[in-house]
Amino acid sequence: MGDLLLEIFSEEIPARMQKQAAADLARLVGDALKAQGLEAKTLESYAGPRRLVLSATGLPKAQPDTTEERKGPQVGAPDQAIQGFLRAAGLTSLDQAEQRELPPKGTFYFAVTKKKGRATDVVVKDIIEAALPQLPWPKSMRWAVNPTRWVRPLHGIVCVLDAKVVPVAFGGITASATTRGHRFLAPATITVKNFADYKAKLKKAYVLVDAAERSTIISAELNKRAAAEGLTVKDDPGLLAEVTGLVEWPVPLLGTIDAKFMDVPAEVLTSAMRKHQKYFALHTKTGKLANRFGVIANMTTKDGGKAIVAGNEKVLRARLSDAKFFWDQDKKRTLESRLPKLEERVFQAKLGTMRAKVDRIAALAVYLAANVPGAEPEAVRRAALLSKADLSSDMVGEFPDLQGLMGRYYALAHNEPANVADAIADHYSPLGPSDSVPTKPVSIVVSLADKIDSLMGFFAINEKPTGSKDPYALRRAALGVIRIILENKLRLPLLAAFEYALGSYGGVAPEGARAKIAREVLEFFADRLKAHLRDKGVRHDLVSAVFALGNEDDLVRLMARVEALSDFVKSDDGANLLVAYRRAANIVRIEEKKDNKLFKGDIAEADLGAGEASELLAAIAKTEAAAEPALAREDFTAAMGSLAALRRPVDTFFDKVKVNADEPAQREARLKLLSRIEAAMNRVADFSKVE
Repeated sequence: MGDLLLEIFSEEIPARMQKQAAADLARLVGDALKAQGLEAKTLESYAGPRRLVLSATGLPKAQPDTTEERKGPQVGAPDQAIQGFLRAAGLTSLDQAEQRELPPKGTFYFAVTKKKGRATDVVVKDIIEAALPQLPWPKSMRWAVNPTRWVRPLHGIVCVLDAKVVPVAFGGITASATTRGHRFLAPATITVKNFADYKAKLKKAYVLVDAAERSTIISAELNKRAAAEGLTVKDDPGLLAEVTGLVEWPVPLLGTIDAKFMDVPAEVLTSAMRKHQKYFALHTKTGKLANRFGVIANMTTKDGGKAIVAGNEKVLRARLSDAKFFWDQDKKRTLESRLPKLEERVFQAKLGTMRAKVDRIAALAVYLAANVPGAEPEAVRRAALLSKADLSSDMVGEFPDLQGLMGRYYALAHNEPANVADAIADHYSPLGPSDSVPTKPVSIVVSLADKIDSLMGFFAINEKPTGSKDPYALRRAALGVIRIILENKLRLPLLAAFEYALGSYGGVAPEGARAKIAREVLEFFADRLKAHLRDKGVRHDLVSAVFALGNEDDLVRLMARVEALSDFVKSDDGANLLVAYRRAANIVRIEEKKDNKLFKGDIAEADLGAGEASELLAAIAKTEAAAEPALAREDFTAAMGSLAALRRPVDTFFDKVKVNADEPAQREARLKLLSRIEAAMNRVADFSKVE
């Protein structure tokens, strides 16, 4: 069995591309090996700043031998047919062919060709040379006169199978058994035999091949240094993954933030360190930002990293000086004074300026406040009006990720009420499925107004999500509205809110089109709700069954219906009644199509002609009488429970009664009875949607 080592050595690969590139390399090579009968026992890939690595173990020495058979003409066939068969099969005479009897058709010629499997090194060369150009980089480049495209200029290829070089050629480079270690600490060439040898020698040359090992060292050493000073490292998986892709030999160090910057909001300092410098923020035991930061060096030094720390502190001082200047200057102006600048900022070409959006949000927020207990209309209007004002600040211009948050700081600096300031910061939330939703009344209202306004505007101009494309993040906005409503248990009639929001768009959403657009957005919400609940284990068909009622736009009530329906269909009575419902519905549909008429309306009990049919009619009437008040008081569990009483009389009816009776009046009455079953159950949910 053979072991394969492949390394593609290049200039620095962007950290964000490394993990996927390693996975793609393993997929392309692994699938090709398997297709060629050379499936590896283990196949692993690794990525770092300057190299992609693949290790495969347990490869066969050669492909398995194969036998190909070609059926020819029947024995005794015309010479022309036989000669054509020999040429096609690559035979020179019939002596090389076999004769096989195939009853009852007769005896036929067969050409049997045995192919010896190719040596693994030959096949591997072909596979790798085919796989490398297929690697799907998000961005690639050409360099010098080389026509090959790759993420960065290539410097070398290592391809070794059982200590023997496989002469893979790609990008003007032919593979060898030599690589290089750390760019500064061990730049000399290194000859390797296999992956174990490669990994060990590179570690001596200050290169850790495995990203997981680098990540563990960064996390452990950084936490260890922080703990020694009574501090903790802010948890930041994204930054950890990025830094892991930037270094080959991680050396965590701690630096100090100048005291003069510590009055700048902690979020600003953290953003500046993370975004521009890739530094880790440290916190005190109370959770406050400490005046220390973690930096990951890519090398060891004789002075223990003192010069590296000093250099990074100097760079950080320059970066934070800008941030402090922005902070000091921005505080001099109120948020309200920044509103005119929003006239210069386009929200969307067809939907007007950001100032126009703010005015729409303010009007919608005041309208929505009536549905949110504790949301004072004036506070809501004020928060909505100022919600986007910080977009014109220098700080947000430099750190866009701080929009809303800086608005809160500036609002508090100019004595705006705390609930107004909090709403400015919170109204962008939730930003993702794991982000928390606003819970304070004013924040809830402004966040809902902002998202609903965007949804209605983009749907009005037909800029809707399509397939995997959602340039305006409307799916995220819809999910945000859904989560805010459900997690805060808000009783908000969505259709009315949608139409009110559309009214602020004037000619973009003509009055006659608003109901249609609102309904379309509600259907979009249904899809988003299904996706959201699917992650929580709720069946999508149950959501469809409730939405299909056609007038359900209260999400809290809808969820109560879905939960009651879920419990009902899980019960024996519910499951059996669902089967009977489908049977009844199918019979009615078939007969309606046959007769070209609907079997609905009043039922003449005298025409039913069977005691079991009359009993079922009485049971339906009783169920309807019990379900109606339960639905009115939104006790959907009780409403579903009332349906359970139909199980026995429905089962008995189908066992004892012939629906398509010979007497026309009797047949019609019984078909109307089946329609009545369907109608009674569909008062609670559209059971035709339940799978």
